[in-house]
Amino acid sequence: MIPNIKKPEVVQSIQWIDDHIRIIDQTYLPHREFFLDIFEVGRVWEAIRSLRVRGAPAIGIAAAYGVYLGVKDLPEDGIQKFHTDVEGICEYLATARPTAVNLTWALDQAVHLAHEMKDEPSTKVKEALLELAKSIHEEDKRICADIGKNGLELIPQNAGILTHCNTGSLATGQYGTALSIIYHAHLGKKKVHVWVDETRPLLQGSRLTTWELEKTGVPHRLITDSMAAWVMKEKGVDLVVVGTDRVARNGDTANKIGTYALAILARHHNIPFYVAAPISSIDFSIASGDEIPIEERDAGEVRSLGSQKLAPPDTPVYNPAFDVTPHELITAFVTEKGIVRPDFSKNLEKLRPQQG
Repeated sequence: MIPNIKKPEVVQSIQWIDDHIRIIDQTYLPHREFFLDIFEVGRVWEAIRSLRVRGAPAIGIAAAYGVYLGVKDLPEDGIQKFHTDVEGICEYLATARPTAVNLTWALDQAVHLAHEMKDEPSTKVKEALLELAKSIHEEDKRICADIGKNGLELIPQNAGILTHCNTGSLATGQYGTALSIIYHAHLGKKKVHVWVDETRPLLQGSRLTTWELEKTGVPHRLITDSMAAWVMKEKGVDLVVVGTDRVARNGDTANKIGTYALAILARHHNIPFYVAAPISSIDFSIASGDEIPIEERDAGEVRSLGSQKLAPPDTPVYNPAFDVTPHELITAFVTEKGIVRPDFSKNLEKLRPQQG
């Protein structure tokens, strides 16, 4: 049981306010907390694509609200056309980013709901789609809290923890995934210390994770990605914990570029490597990581750092946003249903939602 003590100060990265969503525009962090009000589906697509909202669970939440924003003003032109429009809006939102499975997971729920209500007036379907988005949002908050509590047993007293990218409240409904485990360990008086990878090229670790850890009072130090091996050898890393954007049936895991390298380093140094994953991030439709689409982003993200040019303007660039960590390098997954250890093909399958 978690001690009944003060909860950490966690931000609300997405809020539903009356007739629109309000997000923290993460492109301004850590220098400025800028809240962006979004009233229409095209702006939701742009916010996901441009990383104003990011993190697999948060993307799914934003997309679910985006479906409602796309349909709320549709005219009463007949049930069939309305449902075609719903499917078109979902297909459009799905193009924003290809790797995070939570995006298509949330949109599939919207399409399924609309199909189940195919004989209902469109006004009722619109209301139901908004309620679906709200329920996905609230459920994610509960899931993230459960992931944090379930991961507590993996954290020793005075643990040195290395993490990558941002997996906190900014990336989810609340608490986060990997950071939820860290938050709850901190609450439980385990005196953790976090090594934060900067996470090039967009610096989600240095810009976002340090910002969140400062707000929650968790002790931490920022390092460049290339320092991770030396920190493991010299400074005492007890475990690595990361999040994920998609997990295949066999446990192969897509996460922010650089995660694969950390898993290799952890194996070399005999350090446990854990992945915090809501069940919604497990893609039971694919057998292995070979089937996970990897988003490749704009070359300018590598050639520049903000307005500062880092390379000649025509330098060729390869900029994959994610990599895939083979399941053999993963010690365990932490889910809302508990800790999953190898054999992942067998044990992840037990978490597959029942069709009904």
